[in-house]
Amino acid sequence: MADKVPLTSRGADAIRVEIHQLKTEARPEVVASIAEARAHGDLKENAEYHAAKEQQSFIEGRIKELDGIISNAQVIDVMSLNQNGRVVFGVTVDLVNVETDDEVTYQLVGDYEADITLGRVSISSPISRALIGKEVEDIAEVQAPGGKIEYEVLAVRYEA
Repeated sequence: MADKVPLTSRGADAIRVEIHQLKTEARPEVVASIAEARAHGDLKENAEYHAAKEQQSFIEGRIKELDGIISNAQVIDVMSLNQNGRVVFGVTVDLVNVETDDEVTYQLVGDYEADITLGRVSISSPISRALIGKEVEDIAEVQAPGGKIEYEVLAVRYEA
């Protein structure tokens, strides 16, 4: 049995939506493209056919990958957590860089839903590992590729 992978409720819902879209929209579209390309005749030199088959392979692989993630997921509802202000998986945390006074906000999420552009950092990232268990006003030392960075925890929020 594979290890369970943590996902927030929002992350699990997003994966389910993508699976549904792939199965109900993308898959039928590519099947129709393959049928149309077959109607053009000789398949050996039919670029449309080969491109559609390649797209079909990608879609089926993605569905299989996402189904695997969901089947091994441990979905954690952040709203139901009560950790008395401690940083745990799924929380949103406001931080300030002690040296530069730059403020950032991150949500600690599973590996499959991490997206730094949206402020979602992987639970296995150095910053998440440094923050776990911290409380407001605690200092977290992050071993970043560019050296050590110290962040003070300004707020911990349990929100979806």
